[in-house]
Amino acid sequence: MTQDQVTPLRWHGEVLEVLDQRLLPAEEVWHAYSDAEGVYRAIHEMQVRGAPAIGIAAAYGVVLAARGYAEAPDWYSRLGATMDWLAQARPTAVNLVWALERMRGCLGQVADSADLVAMLEAEALAIHREDAEANRAMGVLGADRILAEREGPAQVLTHCNTGALATGGQGTALGVVRELFRRGSLACVHMDETRPWLQGARLTAWECEREGMPCSLNVDGAAATLMAQGKVDWVVVGADRITANGDVANKIGTLPLAILARHYGVGMMVVAPSSTLDTETPSGDRIEIEERDGTELRRSGRRWLAPNSVAVFNPVFDVTPASLVDVIVTEKGICEAPGNQVTPLDSLT
Repeated sequence: MTQDQVTPLRWHGEVLEVLDQRLLPAEEVWHAYSDAEGVYRAIHEMQVRGAPAIGIAAAYGVVLAARGYAEAPDWYSRLGATMDWLAQARPTAVNLVWALERMRGCLGQVADSADLVAMLEAEALAIHREDAEANRAMGVLGADRILAEREGPAQVLTHCNTGALATGGQGTALGVVRELFRRGSLACVHMDETRPWLQGARLTAWECEREGMPCSLNVDGAAATLMAQGKVDWVVVGADRITANGDVANKIGTLPLAILARHYGVGMMVVAPSSTLDTETPSGDRIEIEERDGTELRRSGRRWLAPNSVAVFNPVFDVTPASLVDVIVTEKGICEAPGNQVTPLDSLT
Protein backbone atom coordinates (compact mmCIF):
# COMPACT_ATOMS: atom_id res chain seq x y z
CA MET A 1 0.00 0.00 0.00
CA THR A 2 1.57 3.27 -1.10
CA GLN A 3 1.05 6.59 0.62
CA ASP A 4 -1.71 7.73 -1.72
CA GLN A 5 -3.55 4.43 -1.37
CA VAL A 6 -4.25 4.53 2.38
CA THR A 7 -7.85 3.38 2.62
CA PRO A 8 -9.85 1.16 4.98
CA LEU A 9 -12.16 -0.22 2.26
CA ARG A 10 -11.88 -1.57 -1.29
CA TRP A 11 -15.03 -2.24 -3.31
CA HIS A 12 -14.94 -4.82 -6.11
CA GLY A 13 -18.57 -4.97 -7.17
CA GLU A 14 -19.48 -8.27 -5.53
CA VAL A 15 -16.97 -8.20 -2.67
CA LEU A 16 -16.04 -5.61 -0.04
CA GLU A 17 -12.47 -5.82 1.22
CA VAL A 18 -11.88 -4.46 4.72
CA LEU A 19 -8.47 -3.62 6.13
CA ASP A 20 -8.34 -5.11 9.63
CA GLN A 21 -7.27 -2.08 11.64
CA ARG A 22 -6.98 -4.11 14.83
CA LEU A 23 -3.75 -5.59 13.47
CA LEU A 24 -2.01 -2.41 12.28
CA PRO A 25 0.79 -1.45 12.23
CA ALA A 26 2.27 -4.92 12.70
CA GLU A 27 0.25 -6.61 9.96
CA GLU A 28 -1.69 -5.44 6.91
CA VAL A 29 -4.52 -7.98 6.60
CA TRP A 30 -7.53 -7.60 4.30
CA HIS A 31 -10.78 -9.53 4.79
CA ALA A 32 -13.13 -10.09 1.85
CA TYR A 33 -16.88 -10.08 2.51
CA SER A 34 -19.60 -11.04 0.08
CA ASP A 35 -22.63 -10.67 2.36
CA ALA A 36 -24.10 -8.26 4.90
CA GLU A 37 -23.34 -10.61 7.78
CA GLY A 38 -19.63 -10.26 7.17
CA VAL A 39 -19.88 -6.47 6.93
CA TYR A 40 -21.84 -6.35 10.19
CA ARG A 41 -19.10 -8.36 11.86
CA ALA A 42 -16.38 -6.12 10.44
CA ILE A 43 -18.11 -3.04 11.87
CA HIS A 44 -19.07 -4.54 15.24
CA GLU A 45 -15.64 -6.09 15.84
CA MET A 46 -13.88 -2.85 14.86
CA GLN A 47 -12.04 -4.20 11.85
CA VAL A 48 -13.31 -0.98 10.29
CA ARG A 49 -13.82 2.04 12.57
CA GLY A 50 -14.31 5.76 12.35
CA ALA A 51 -17.82 7.11 11.85
CA PRO A 52 -17.56 7.97 8.11
CA ALA A 53 -15.89 4.67 7.21
CA ILE A 54 -18.50 2.73 9.20
CA GLY A 55 -21.29 4.40 7.21
CA ILE A 56 -19.57 3.68 3.90
CA ALA A 57 -19.00 0.04 4.84
CA ALA A 58 -22.65 -0.37 5.82
CA ALA A 59 -23.77 1.09 2.48
CA TYR A 60 -21.74 -1.52 0.65
CA GLY A 61 -23.18 -4.14 3.01
CA VAL A 62 -26.66 -3.20 1.78
CA VAL A 63 -25.55 -3.74 -1.82
CA LEU A 64 -24.21 -7.18 -0.94
CA ALA A 65 -27.47 -8.03 0.83
CA ALA A 66 -29.49 -6.90 -2.18
CA ARG A 67 -27.41 -9.15 -4.45
CA GLY A 68 -27.96 -12.10 -2.12
CA TYR A 69 -31.72 -11.59 -1.85
CA ALA A 70 -32.35 -10.76 -5.52
CA GLU A 71 -33.93 -14.14 -6.34
CA ALA A 72 -35.93 -14.49 -3.11
CA PRO A 73 -39.70 -13.82 -3.26
CA ASP A 74 -39.52 -11.70 -0.10
CA TRP A 75 -36.35 -9.83 -1.12
CA TYR A 76 -37.84 -6.40 -0.42
CA SER A 77 -38.82 -7.07 3.20
CA ARG A 78 -35.59 -8.98 3.88
CA LEU A 79 -33.53 -6.06 2.62
CA GLY A 80 -35.37 -3.62 4.88
CA ALA A 81 -34.83 -5.89 7.88
CA THR A 82 -31.12 -6.17 7.05
CA MET A 83 -30.78 -2.38 7.07
CA ASP A 84 -32.39 -2.25 10.52
CA TRP A 85 -29.98 -4.93 11.72
CA LEU A 86 -26.88 -3.23 10.29
CA ALA A 87 -27.83 -0.06 12.16
CA GLN A 88 -27.20 -1.88 15.45
CA ALA A 89 -23.59 -2.77 14.65
CA ARG A 90 -22.26 0.47 16.24
CA PRO A 91 -25.26 2.49 17.50
CA THR A 92 -23.44 5.68 18.60
CA ALA A 93 -22.06 6.53 15.15
CA VAL A 94 -24.78 8.60 13.48
CA ASN A 95 -23.11 8.25 10.08
CA LEU A 96 -24.10 4.60 10.15
CA VAL A 97 -27.82 5.38 10.36
CA TRP A 98 -27.42 8.31 7.96
CA ALA A 99 -25.83 6.13 5.28
CA LEU A 100 -28.43 3.40 5.75
CA GLU A 101 -31.25 5.94 5.40
CA ARG A 102 -29.75 7.12 2.13
CA MET A 103 -29.68 3.52 0.94
CA ARG A 104 -33.25 3.01 2.16
CA GLY A 105 -34.29 5.96 0.02
CA CYS A 106 -33.62 3.81 -3.05
CA LEU A 107 -36.33 1.32 -2.04
CA GLY A 108 -39.58 1.75 -3.89
CA GLN A 109 -38.00 3.66 -6.76
CA VAL A 110 -37.75 0.57 -8.96
CA ALA A 111 -39.72 -2.69 -8.98
CA ASP A 112 -37.07 -4.97 -10.45
CA SER A 113 -34.51 -6.36 -7.99
CA ALA A 114 -31.67 -6.19 -10.52
CA ASP A 115 -32.36 -2.52 -11.17
CA LEU A 116 -32.46 -1.91 -7.44
CA VAL A 117 -29.06 -3.56 -6.96
CA ALA A 118 -27.60 -1.23 -9.58
CA MET A 119 -29.22 1.80 -7.95
CA LEU A 120 -27.98 0.80 -4.49
CA GLU A 121 -24.44 0.31 -5.75
CA ALA A 122 -24.48 3.74 -7.39
CA GLU A 123 -25.68 5.27 -4.11
CA ALA A 124 -22.98 3.52 -2.06
CA LEU A 125 -20.29 4.71 -4.48
CA ALA A 126 -21.70 8.24 -4.25
CA ILE A 127 -21.56 8.16 -0.44
CA HIS A 128 -17.92 7.04 -0.63
CA ARG A 129 -16.98 9.69 -3.22
CA GLU A 130 -18.79 12.50 -1.42
CA ASP A 131 -17.00 11.71 1.83
CA ALA A 132 -13.62 12.06 0.12
CA GLU A 133 -14.70 15.44 -1.30
CA ALA A 134 -15.98 16.55 2.11
CA ASN A 135 -12.66 15.60 3.71
CA ARG A 136 -10.77 17.89 1.35
CA ALA A 137 -13.14 20.78 2.03
CA MET A 138 -12.93 20.35 5.81
CA GLY A 139 -9.14 20.25 5.66
CA VAL A 140 -9.02 23.63 3.94
CA LEU A 141 -11.62 25.26 6.20
CA GLY A 142 -10.03 23.95 9.40
CA ALA A 143 -6.51 24.97 8.41
CA ASP A 144 -7.72 28.42 7.37
CA ARG A 145 -9.38 28.88 10.75
CA ILE A 146 -6.29 27.86 12.72
CA LEU A 147 -3.95 30.04 10.68
CA ALA A 148 -6.29 33.06 10.78
CA GLU A 149 -5.18 33.92 14.31
CA ARG A 150 -1.49 32.97 14.30
CA GLU A 151 1.62 33.77 12.29
CA GLY A 152 3.86 30.74 12.75
CA PRO A 153 3.35 26.97 12.35
CA ALA A 154 0.74 25.45 14.66
CA GLN A 155 1.16 22.82 17.36
CA VAL A 156 -1.83 20.47 17.35
CA LEU A 157 -3.01 17.71 19.68
CA THR A 158 -5.32 15.04 18.31
CA HIS A 159 -7.08 12.02 19.77
CA CYS A 160 -7.93 8.58 18.36
CA ASN A 161 -7.61 8.19 14.58
CA THR A 162 -9.43 10.59 12.29
CA GLY A 163 -7.40 10.08 9.15
CA ALA A 164 -7.71 8.17 5.89
CA LEU A 165 -8.25 4.95 7.84
CA ALA A 166 -11.41 6.37 9.45
CA THR A 167 -13.00 7.89 6.35
CA GLY A 168 -13.42 7.67 2.61
CA GLY A 169 -10.71 10.26 1.97
CA GLN A 170 -7.85 12.06 3.73
CA GLY A 171 -9.58 12.28 7.09
CA THR A 172 -11.53 14.74 9.22
CA ALA A 173 -9.40 16.14 12.07
CA LEU A 174 -6.27 14.56 10.60
CA GLY A 175 -7.29 16.03 7.25
CA VAL A 176 -6.86 19.48 8.83
CA VAL A 177 -3.43 18.41 10.10
CA ARG A 178 -2.53 17.17 6.60
CA GLU A 179 -3.56 20.52 5.12
CA LEU A 180 -1.42 22.41 7.66
CA PHE A 181 1.50 20.17 6.74
CA ARG A 182 1.00 20.77 3.00
CA ARG A 183 1.18 24.52 3.64
CA GLY A 184 4.34 24.24 5.73
CA SER A 185 2.35 25.40 8.76
CA LEU A 186 2.55 22.36 11.05
CA ALA A 187 5.11 22.51 13.84
CA CYS A 188 4.05 19.20 15.39
CA VAL A 189 1.02 16.99 15.80
CA HIS A 190 0.89 15.42 19.26
CA MET A 191 -1.02 12.16 19.24
CA ASP A 192 -2.79 10.69 22.26
CA GLU A 193 -2.23 6.92 22.28
CA THR A 194 -6.01 6.55 22.88
CA ARG A 195 -6.72 3.62 25.14
CA PRO A 196 -7.85 0.90 25.18
CA TRP A 197 -7.57 0.20 21.42
CA LEU A 198 -4.59 2.53 20.93
CA GLN A 199 -5.88 4.01 17.67
CA GLY A 200 -3.58 7.00 18.10
CA ALA A 201 -0.50 4.88 18.67
CA ARG A 202 -1.25 2.22 16.06
CA LEU A 203 -3.08 4.14 13.35
CA THR A 204 -2.53 7.90 13.54
CA ALA A 205 1.20 7.47 14.17
CA TRP A 206 1.31 5.03 11.24
CA GLU A 207 -0.37 7.52 8.91
CA CYS A 208 1.74 10.49 10.05
CA GLU A 209 5.01 8.60 9.82
CA ARG A 210 4.20 7.44 6.28
CA GLU A 211 3.79 11.04 5.15
CA GLY A 212 6.74 12.49 7.04
CA MET A 213 4.64 14.79 9.20
CA PRO A 214 6.34 16.10 12.36
CA CYS A 215 4.64 14.10 15.09
CA SER A 216 5.01 12.90 18.65
CA LEU A 217 3.15 10.15 20.50
CA ASN A 218 2.12 10.63 24.13
CA VAL A 219 0.18 8.68 26.74
CA ASP A 220 -3.34 10.04 27.17
CA GLY A 221 -2.54 11.32 30.65
CA ALA A 222 0.27 13.55 29.32
CA ALA A 223 -2.08 15.89 27.45
CA ALA A 224 -2.36 18.22 30.43
CA THR A 225 1.42 18.50 30.73
CA LEU A 226 1.77 19.28 27.03
CA MET A 227 -0.75 22.11 27.36
CA ALA A 228 0.82 23.38 30.57
CA GLN A 229 4.18 23.57 28.78
CA GLY A 230 2.66 25.62 25.96
CA LYS A 231 3.17 22.89 23.37
CA VAL A 232 -0.43 22.84 22.09
CA ASP A 233 -2.20 25.63 20.21
CA TRP A 234 -5.26 23.64 19.18
CA VAL A 235 -6.91 20.36 20.11
CA VAL A 236 -8.38 19.02 16.87
CA VAL A 237 -10.67 15.98 17.08
CA GLY A 238 -13.38 14.25 15.08
CA ALA A 239 -16.91 13.30 16.12
CA ASP A 240 -19.24 10.35 15.90
CA ARG A 241 -22.33 12.46 16.57
CA ILE A 242 -23.10 16.15 17.07
CA THR A 243 -26.51 16.95 18.53
CA ALA A 244 -28.77 19.89 17.74
CA ASN A 245 -27.37 22.00 20.59
CA GLY A 246 -23.73 21.35 19.58
CA ASP A 247 -22.84 18.63 22.09
CA VAL A 248 -20.25 16.25 20.66
CA ALA A 249 -20.00 12.49 21.11
CA ASN A 250 -16.51 11.28 20.28
CA LYS A 251 -13.96 8.69 21.31
CA ILE A 252 -13.67 8.31 25.09
CA GLY A 253 -11.10 10.80 26.36
CA THR A 254 -12.30 13.75 24.28
CA LEU A 255 -14.19 15.37 27.17
CA PRO A 256 -11.08 15.63 29.40
CA LEU A 257 -9.19 17.23 26.51
CA ALA A 258 -11.91 19.86 26.12
CA ILE A 259 -11.84 20.64 29.84
CA LEU A 260 -8.04 20.94 29.79
CA ALA A 261 -8.11 23.09 26.67
CA ARG A 262 -10.51 25.55 28.28
CA HIS A 263 -8.33 25.74 31.41
CA TYR A 264 -5.12 26.37 29.48
CA GLY A 265 -6.59 28.67 26.82
CA VAL A 266 -6.10 26.19 24.00
CA GLY A 267 -8.51 26.13 21.04
CA MET A 268 -10.92 23.18 20.79
CA MET A 269 -11.88 22.27 17.21
CA VAL A 270 -14.25 19.46 16.17
CA VAL A 271 -14.06 18.39 12.52
CA ALA A 272 -16.78 16.16 11.12
CA PRO A 273 -18.86 15.82 7.95
CA SER A 274 -22.37 17.29 7.96
CA SER A 275 -23.72 13.73 8.01
CA THR A 276 -22.53 13.60 11.64
CA LEU A 277 -24.95 16.38 12.66
CA ASP A 278 -27.97 14.82 14.38
CA THR A 279 -30.56 17.58 14.48
CA GLU A 280 -33.21 15.12 15.67
CA THR A 281 -31.42 14.63 19.00
CA PRO A 282 -31.63 17.79 21.11
CA SER A 283 -28.63 17.24 23.38
CA GLY A 284 -25.83 14.86 24.29
CA ASP A 285 -27.61 13.32 27.25
CA ARG A 286 -30.00 11.66 24.80
CA ILE A 287 -27.23 9.76 22.97
CA GLU A 288 -26.95 6.02 23.43
CA ILE A 289 -23.32 5.46 24.49
CA GLU A 290 -21.93 2.10 23.44
CA GLU A 291 -20.17 0.08 26.16
CA ARG A 292 -17.87 -2.77 25.18
CA ASP A 293 -16.66 -5.97 26.79
CA GLY A 294 -14.45 -5.44 29.82
CA THR A 295 -11.94 -7.93 28.46
CA GLU A 296 -10.63 -5.11 26.27
CA LEU A 297 -9.23 -3.51 29.44
CA ARG A 298 -8.39 -6.65 31.38
CA ARG A 299 -6.30 -8.24 28.66
CA SER A 300 -3.86 -7.28 25.89
CA GLY A 301 -3.67 -10.09 23.37
CA ARG A 302 -3.09 -13.20 25.45
CA ARG A 303 -1.62 -11.31 28.38
CA TRP A 304 -3.84 -10.50 31.36
CA LEU A 305 -3.35 -6.94 32.65
CA ALA A 306 -5.98 -7.10 35.40
CA PRO A 307 -7.84 -9.79 37.34
CA ASN A 308 -10.33 -11.57 35.11
CA SER A 309 -13.11 -11.04 37.65
CA VAL A 310 -12.68 -7.29 38.22
CA ALA A 311 -15.62 -5.09 37.21
CA VAL A 312 -14.90 -2.82 34.23
CA PHE A 313 -16.40 0.45 32.97
CA ASN A 314 -15.63 0.55 29.25
CA PRO A 315 -17.63 3.21 27.37
CA VAL A 316 -16.39 3.79 23.84
CA PHE A 317 -17.45 7.44 23.68
CA ASP A 318 -17.97 10.44 25.92
CA VAL A 319 -19.99 13.60 25.34
CA THR A 320 -18.35 17.03 25.28
CA PRO A 321 -20.76 19.90 26.01
CA ALA A 322 -21.04 22.51 23.27
CA SER A 323 -19.91 25.14 25.78
CA LEU A 324 -16.41 23.60 25.75
CA VAL A 325 -16.09 23.61 21.95
CA ASP A 326 -14.71 26.67 20.16
CA VAL A 327 -15.27 25.65 16.55
CA ILE A 328 -17.14 22.95 14.66
CA VAL A 329 -15.98 22.46 11.07
CA THR A 330 -17.98 20.61 8.42
CA GLU A 331 -17.54 20.56 4.65
CA LYS A 332 -20.33 23.15 4.44
CA GLY A 333 -18.83 25.74 6.75
CA ILE A 334 -17.78 26.63 10.27
CA CYS A 335 -19.84 27.03 13.43
CA GLU A 336 -18.14 29.36 15.92
CA ALA A 337 -18.88 28.92 19.63
CA PRO A 338 -21.58 26.26 19.13
CA GLY A 339 -22.63 26.59 22.77
CA ASN A 340 -23.84 30.08 21.94
CA GLN A 341 -25.06 29.07 18.44
CA VAL A 342 -23.24 32.10 16.97
CA THR A 343 -23.57 30.27 13.66
CA PRO A 344 -26.65 28.01 13.80
CA LEU A 345 -25.62 24.40 13.45
CA ASP A 346 -28.59 23.57 11.27
CA SER A 347 -27.17 25.92 8.63
CA LEU A 348 -24.38 23.36 8.12
CA THR A 349 -26.65 20.37 7.40
